[in-house]
Amino acid sequence: MSLNHILGSAVSGLAAAQAGLRSVSNNIANVGVSGYARERVNLTTGVVSGQIAGVVVGEPSRVADRFLEANVYRRAGDYGRADVTAGYLDRLQSLLGQPGAASGLPARLDSITASAVAMTGSQSSAQTVAVFTSDVQDAIDSMQQLQTDVSGLRGDVESEVGYSVDKINSLLKRIHDLNGTVASATGQGRNVGGAADQRMSAIEELSGLIAVNVRDQPDGRVTIETANGGVLLDKKLRQLSYPNGGAGTSQPTYPNIEIRFAEDSGAMGAATGEKLDSAAVGGKLGGLLDLRDRALPAFSEQMGVLFSGLSEALNSVSNAGSTVPPPATLDGRQTGLVGGDRLGFTGAATFAVTKADGTLVAKTSVDFSAMPAGATINDMVTAINAGLGGAATASFTDGKLSIKANGAGNGVVVAQNAANPSDRAGVGVSQYFGLNDMVRSDSSSLVPPGFVASDPHGFATGETAQITLRDATGRALTSYTLTPTSGGDVGDLVSELNASPLGDFGDFSLDDRGRMRFEPTGSLSGATLSVPSDSTDRFGTGRGFAAMLGLTGASSGLENAQVRPEVLASPAKLPLARFQENAAVGAKALGAGDTRGATAFVDKLASAIDMGKDGTTTIERFSSLLLGRAGLEASQAEGNLLDASARRDDAVNRRDSFSGVNIDEELAQMVILQNSYSAAARVISTASEMYDTLLNMV
Repeated sequence: MSLNHILGSAVSGLAAAQAGLRSVSNNIANVGVSGYARERVNLTTGVVSGQIAGVVVGEPSRVADRFLEANVYRRAGDYGRADVTAGYLDRLQSLLGQPGAASGLPARLDSITASAVAMTGSQSSAQTVAVFTSDVQDAIDSMQQLQTDVSGLRGDVESEVGYSVDKINSLLKRIHDLNGTVASATGQGRNVGGAADQRMSAIEELSGLIAVNVRDQPDGRVTIETANGGVLLDKKLRQLSYPNGGAGTSQPTYPNIEIRFAEDSGAMGAATGEKLDSAAVGGKLGGLLDLRDRALPAFSEQMGVLFSGLSEALNSVSNAGSTVPPPATLDGRQTGLVGGDRLGFTGAATFAVTKADGTLVAKTSVDFSAMPAGATINDMVTAINAGLGGAATASFTDGKLSIKANGAGNGVVVAQNAANPSDRAGVGVSQYFGLNDMVRSDSSSLVPPGFVASDPHGFATGETAQITLRDATGRALTSYTLTPTSGGDVGDLVSELNASPLGDFGDFSLDDRGRMRFEPTGSLSGATLSVPSDSTDRFGTGRGFAAMLGLTGASSGLENAQVRPEVLASPAKLPLARFQENAAVGAKALGAGDTRGATAFVDKLASAIDMGKDGTTTIERFSSLLLGRAGLEASQAEGNLLDASARRDDAVNRRDSFSGVNIDEELAQMVILQNSYSAAARVISTASEMYDTLLNMV
């Protein structure tokens, strides 16, 4: 080997050592920086004309493992979803109050039973009656406040959805720009470490917002897809389009998030046809969509079911009793029916008129079972008027039944037949029409409709009701707009729904209380229906499809329910007395001091109530399950967050232990490079001395 070759090899050794020292210095400068992958200089053996010619120094390269990085992305998505879910469920739990708190809903429901018990021991005390009615109103107020608070939570979630979409778009654009930088540097053979590190950090942040699959490309770029295969980034930039833009309001339904092509500037173009519409997108966005579309609406729906059960229990007792003196007029609530509708009652009820002191003036017993098969509500009104012989007048107008006593000081009483009580959809005639309700709601009849398939639906052509079906993740499986035709019956509605796309996922039917029910197929356990919009109006009564047929608990009427104001204002207005069915005209049929109504409240509140699709159970058990389930979900979410945090931290530690900077290793490498530099320098020095010796010889 010539001296020139020796010198060339030594010089290349010096250059290699210097390049290595620069990389070590850069690594040490970035020790502890999250997301930084250490550099190593690429060295190859130089060969010229088949002979070794020193070292060729290449560009530094990142020390990274794409599988470890992919694991970090996956764990970041799990953590993002767990974090947002735990946060909002904890807020929901705080709205319910601490267990045993006097201001919590469970305590308010317990107070109703306690005050009902107190009434049985001191019937003559107006104070105990006032406490009972006040406790009922407090419980209703508490449920309404919870509904309002949950609606506010949905609004907050919706705001975060908008913010998350904006952040995702910003990150996608940034990654797209860094893709171009990395691809250009790769093509030119330059170091891509800085841009690649920034891109990895951006992808990690993106994966916390939405679950992604990242694939490396030969030119140095990465492509990004959603968990279900929707392309978010390749050589073409894409952006998420959300019409709401995080408006921050709670509403029945929300638009889907679309994926659109975009210019490099971020300006959106045509839609790709792919959408993000459920929790399956993963990450923080998936958690938000699950909360907004499933968890929070499900809680609100169950709160409506709880109110329905409570109001039915209270009204069944109040409608079985009367005040002393009885009211001069019993005005029912809106039923959504018209006079020509099928009566549909079995059993019998007594309609009576008494004086202020309870002395019976007139009475008539209407045996509904004995009435003709096609009897209508108008036929019942006629029978009442004929039986009372002018002592009172019954009328049915605009969907409301009213009975007015004729005669100064007289009042009206409606009582169930003890041996054969009247019954339609499991409630008596007075409760069905709301003649003596304790709880009222302007938006609900508070009783099952008792429809059969042959009953006219009463909706006009052009009126519609939108029905949406979601799976257990909150993803909208399908939506259908019900379009009734004038003159059709309830059975036609059932048939139309079963023939619609909704029918592909389950069966619609009428239950034994005339309510519309949907039974999803076995593979869709946990699927739920909602009615985002409803313009139907049964015969102009103001009651639409959702309110009449009770397809969801959201139509319970809780939002504007209240104890009747006259009952709250005067304890004497609560119907606690019981009518003496066998009393003769001129005899006492009502008496003060009757405690049977108070006892009936206690018994009814402790008995099982039909909650529709949620089965038959007591108010106490249903509320305990509802609130207990909310607490359990919050606890599980907190546990999931701890697990997800530990797994994410472990994944980050594994990645960083492989690609991160270890100061001891770098210092050891520095010593090696310094020795290498010194060795190359000695070779140069020796070669220089050999040159000098040769020159001196000449």
